[in-house]
Amino acid sequence: MDLEDPEPVFSATSDLDGDRLTVTVQGEVDMATADSMYQAATRVAADALTLDLRQVSFFDSAAIHALIQLIDRYPQALTVLPSRQVRRVLEVSGLGEQPWLATA
Repeated sequence: MDLEDPEPVFSATSDLDGDRLTVTVQGEVDMATADSMYQAATRVAADALTLDLRQVSFFDSAAIHALIQLIDRYPQALTVLPSRQVRRVLEVSGLGEQPWLATA
């Protein structure tokens, strides 16, 4: 019987609705998956981006770096929907009061 924890699941799916791209991310965003999150958000040309992180259980410095790149790409047109864990990491990193971070 294998008692090890299963591999963390990561997925990033995209949905384009008009000029707004929504990327829904699940699982852990870390050094191994942050680029996949970024790529999902930049594969399709869009004027605005909603990054739905409500199902993210872990978010590290590589994830923050990818997020900063997305902020640069969508300076006035980014909305981030954080999970409790993501909100906590962004608050600790000094990014908790940004206008692109949804409050609820």
